[in-house]
Amino acid sequence: MADKKVKVKVCLVGENAVGKTSLIKKFVLDIFDDSYITTIGTKITKKTMTFERADHISMDMMIWDIMGQASFRSLLQDAYFYGAHGVLAVADSTRASTVGSLHEWLDSTKQVVGEVPVVFLANKVDLSNELEVTQDLLDSELGKYDSKPMFSSAKTGQNVAEAFQTLGERILDTKFPELG
Repeated sequence: MADKKVKVKVCLVGENAVGKTSLIKKFVLDIFDDSYITTIGTKITKKTMTFERADHISMDMMIWDIMGQASFRSLLQDAYFYGAHGVLAVADSTRASTVGSLHEWLDSTKQVVGEVPVVFLANKVDLSNELEVTQDLLDSELGKYDSKPMFSSAKTGQNVAEAFQTLGERILDTKFPELG
């Protein structure tokens, strides 16, 4: 069995305070901090993942965290999205409006890199008394995309690793099919 190595760029998109930075911290460092600090500009984090296929594949996932202000999209979208292999689109389960805004984020991505794999997360599901987002809402808003949305919690870790793993698998399938 041969070892293969790939390097991919993944962008997290979504409005302010949906939990993008917290999801990355949970996935990469296995920590959760509930103090909110707005991301200014872009932060890049690396995580190496392993996939067993016909070969042993090591994936260096460069994870780009972007500030959620809508004005940022038009200002720096070309630089941010350029070269992206996949997108993790994040909504806040306690704010239904953040689900619909994902269309604009994905349109911005598509303008720069075309179609790339997308995984949707409705984050903060641990705040069960404040939930506004239902599976029906996710299905009706995001059903046109080739990706089943997941509920997640950066606090508990629910579906965090699974989301990044799923995105990595979809990137391998679409961008590196020769690695089978």
